[in-house]
Amino acid sequence: MRPEVDVAIVGAGMVGLALAGLLRREDDTLRLAVVDAGGPPVFDENADVGLRVSAVSPGSASLLEHSGAWQAVSRSRMGTCTAMCVWDARGEAQGSEALRFAADELGLPELAHIVENELIRHALYQALGAGEGGIRWYFDTRVQGFEAGARAARLTLADGGGHLDAALVVGADGARSAVRRLAGMPVRARRYPQDALVTHVRPERRHRETAWQRFLPSGPVALLPLGDGRCSVVWSTDTGACAGLMALPDEDLGAQLTEATAGVLGQLTVTGPRGSFPLAASYAPDYVDSRLVLAGDAAHAVHPLAGQGVNLGFSDAGELARCIGAARRAGEDAGNRPVLRRYERARKGENMRTLIFLDALQRFFALDSPAVARIRMDGMRLFNRIGPLRRMAVRHATGLAETA
Repeated sequence: MRPEVDVAIVGAGMVGLALAGLLRREDDTLRLAVVDAGGPPVFDENADVGLRVSAVSPGSASLLEHSGAWQAVSRSRMGTCTAMCVWDARGEAQGSEALRFAADELGLPELAHIVENELIRHALYQALGAGEGGIRWYFDTRVQGFEAGARAARLTLADGGGHLDAALVVGADGARSAVRRLAGMPVRARRYPQDALVTHVRPERRHRETAWQRFLPSGPVALLPLGDGRCSVVWSTDTGACAGLMALPDEDLGAQLTEATAGVLGQLTVTGPRGSFPLAASYAPDYVDSRLVLAGDAAHAVHPLAGQGVNLGFSDAGELARCIGAARRAGEDAGNRPVLRRYERARKGENMRTLIFLDALQRFFALDSPAVARIRMDGMRLFNRIGPLRRMAVRHATGLAETA
């Protein structure tokens, strides 16, 4: 088979579209295709803030700027996080055992921006030409077959969509990646006994551009600052408890959230719809197969307690775009395993370290024991006093390289 396109990206989520934008800037002669089971991104600035938001680190914001999308995002609506406070259920937000980070520790204007997922997708799509721009778009199209050949991989498209032959296929279609499954690539997964409830609340007191997170034995509850003064809630809790919370009237849910956050922002009033999703962690032992490479949640999915999932995916997109661009400039076949292994080596270690750390953190804070709680809070007090360690942690979370 002969390739019709150089790169076919399966998945038009934030990571897949960011990769497409970065590839266009690496090499504008690349023939690209994007395949997605859903429709094109749609964003209505007059509608309420969407339930699914991401904490976009400064490093990821720079990557989105390079892809051509960040200017549109920054012109729209988003929250700014200049500080964060993390505390244990047995401690207090104002106590010495609470972890506090501030952007000015690094001379940064912010630690993160809280942005709707669909706004990011829409801005990336517009930057790519919104269905034009020389990219072959296949929306509302499922992939039902994958076959790797010597020079190209063939995607079989569902519902009479025919075939698409590409020199390289990128699986960026999420934790339940269809293309990964069709290629027979293994995945290791752990389903947490938790679901995450998401909604928006109006706090009695100003959020002060601070992200607040309290670790309960059943899971963390976070309040993320939105641009309109409200907070986006992500409450990870036992699956059964989450179902009960989803069924509560708004007034009762607000009271439960106020109690869960120890009233750190006063009374919380639910002001929007709500949703829930199951929590799991997963990783692919190999990111690379014949004419196929994985990125984002298709390669690794982490617990959302630190908001790092999408930032890891954006880092994947940046590294993969660099590897493909460098290979083409050197006259190499970017779909060959040796080229793709460079990307895997660059990203796999960092992704695994983050996955393991977040999984261990979730387990450690879930231990409901007074003795363990004392150990946790003593460790947090010590962490607060070690300036270099604090700065290193903030740099890592914001996607900035450590400098001397």
